[in-house]
Order: sequence, then structure tokens, then C-alpha cells
Amino acid sequence: MRENRLRATMASDRAAVSAWMSIGSPYLAEVLSHCGYDAVTVDLQHGMFGLDSAITMLQGISAGPAVPMARCPSLDPAIIGKLLDAGAYGIICPVVDTAVEAAAFVRACHYPPDGARSFGPSRGLLYGGSDYVDHADATILTWAMIESAQALDNLGEILAVEGLDGVYVGPNDLALSLGETPGQAHPPAGVTRALAQIADAARAAGKWAGVFSADAVGAKQMAELGYHLVTPGNDVGVMRKAAAELIAHTHGGQPGGPPSGGGY
Repeated sequence: MRENRLRATMASDRAAVSAWMSIGSPYLAEVLSHCGYDAVTVDLQHGMFGLDSAITMLQGISAGPAVPMARCPSLDPAIIGKLLDAGAYGIICPVVDTAVEAAAFVRACHYPPDGARSFGPSRGLLYGGSDYVDHADATILTWAMIESAQALDNLGEILAVEGLDGVYVGPNDLALSLGETPGQAHPPAGVTRALAQIADAARAAGKWAGVFSADAVGAKQMAELGYHLVTPGNDVGVMRKAAAELIAHTHGGQPGGPPSGGGY
């Protein structure tokens, strides 16, 4: 089976970097895959596209060296199965608040006897190779999102779920749940403490930790905090910032435009 290079990168001393797609464009997916990202994540929870577009975007990512990943819209085994069948090499599942939910998520990603994933990896075989079924469970990355006070309380139990590879933090939803203000360029103090707690707990449990950040500065800080996978903004934010800078420099001024905060 084709190697999941994200695993080797995260096991090294360098944090892996993922692009994050909310624009439904296979062409943009292909471009991002050639930009130097370790992975490109297709977001079906908040992205402005549906499953059909996501599948063609995974194809676009596969044209470059980046590892194709997807965030499913919810803990729905049918959608998770389709994304895996389409060649996703990692699934990020939102709103995982308990160990029971984390176990159900892992079960949806793994074939029997350890899981309940149905056989039918049509494109997965093309991308992964003829021995896909033999190695898929050990190759595909399973990420449970920690984005609530309840999930934070249950963090130890979630990390103990067998077959779960890591946790991925949604700092804005976590901020809301902790009574903080979301959408800031850099997380408030309460969220920062939670982010440190999650990174430390994941390492202690022998699991990966990933996180979304508003920009490269925040992503670098998260890598220094111990996160193995960082996401420095989404495609819309990157495009808006670049466009504002182009316009400002053309007129000889300083970049303005929308704030850099946001994300997931």
C-alpha cells in the first residue's frame, strides 16, 4: 500500500503542515498539493461544497505529493466510508466529546474484525494499491476533534481508545465552550492553557496532536508547544491576505483588509 508519509513526518523532529480547503475546487486542491504542504485537508463540515466535490478534490490532491485528508461533517459512518473509499488517508471527525464516540469513529474507519467499515474501496485501491485492504487500518490516520469543555474533561479516556491515532483541536469551538471569545488571531489565555494540556496529554498517551491556527505565527507557536500537525489558516484566509497585500503594495501602502483570525 502507498505509504502515508504524514506518519513519518510527524514522527520526526518537524511538525507536519496541512493546508485546509473550504473552497470546492479540484484545481485548487492540486495546486495546494504542489505548494510544499505535507497534507491537504478537505473540509466537509464548514467547507462550501458537498461530497461529490470532495471526491474530485481528493483526486486533485493525489496529483501532487501531499497526503489527502478530509474532515467529515459529523460522526456518520456512511460519509466516513465514502471518503475513505475515495482515497482519503486521514479522517478528522468533529464533535467527539466522549470515549464512546471516539470508539465509534475508529470503528467506522477500520475494517472487521476491529471495525465495521464496509468493503468497497473503489478509488482507494487505485490510490493506495492492490494490497489496500491488508494495510488500510494501520495506514489511515484517525483524528478525533477536541473542541468542547466536555471533550477536555474526557480527554484521558478519549486518548485511551484503541485504534485512535490522534486528537485535533478546534480552538474556536473550544473557546466558545470555555466561555471565551472565538475568532481571534491568537487564542485567549484559557484556550492557550487547554491547548498546552491537550498537547501534553497526547504525547503522554503516545498519540498525535493536531491543531488549527489562524496564521503561520500561531501554527509555529503550536509546533513549539508540541503539536505534531499544524494548520496555518484555510484557503480563504490565505487568499484574502495575499490579495490584500497585493493591492496594498500596488498602491504603495500597508496591507489592510479583513482580520486574520477565524478558522475552526
